[in-house]
Amino acid sequence: MNLPNYITFFRIAIIPFIVLVFYLPESLISDFNKSLTATLLFILAGVSDWLDGYLARKMNLESKFGAFIDPVADKLIIVSSLVVLIELDRLAAFIAIIIIGREVAVSALREWMAGLGNSSSVAVAFIGKLKTTLQFIAISLLLFHYDIYFIPTALIGEIAIWIAALLTVISMIFYLNQAINRS
Repeated sequence: MNLPNYITFFRIAIIPFIVLVFYLPESLISDFNKSLTATLLFILAGVSDWLDGYLARKMNLESKFGAFIDPVADKLIIVSSLVVLIELDRLAAFIAIIIIGREVAVSALREWMAGLGNSSSVAVAFIGKLKTTLQFIAISLLLFHYDIYFIPTALIGEIAIWIAALLTVISMIFYLNQAINRS
């Protein structure tokens, strides 16, 4: 265990709070404050994702366990947030199915390619990073869901999640093509 791995576990530990805040009674916390709290926690998780990777590289603390647990944490927080957004009626289920389905497919593809000794053929590409960034922005906006002055965050979040879903499909095709060409 090292500092980046502890930060990753911190990110996993945030997940129940993002979900549970929406189950608190309105007499305890308003809907606005629920959304704000969940959004801030989600953003904190996103920042910690960047931080653990940065520290692992900068401090030369990259490890096989870290390479395993970091994407698991990412997928857990994305899937949990998508499910919450569906329950709040802020996201269509089929968009979540596209995003989650891609994550499962690409994870299985990476596992399969690693078994063939060719895991580098499905290493993270720019399209995957772009997809992840857009998902992060979209989910943050959809969790918050309240206008900021004249900025319609819910609408921007909906547009962003549709674009993220499209990038999700494109990135899956890219990774499948990479694996097929190298297997």
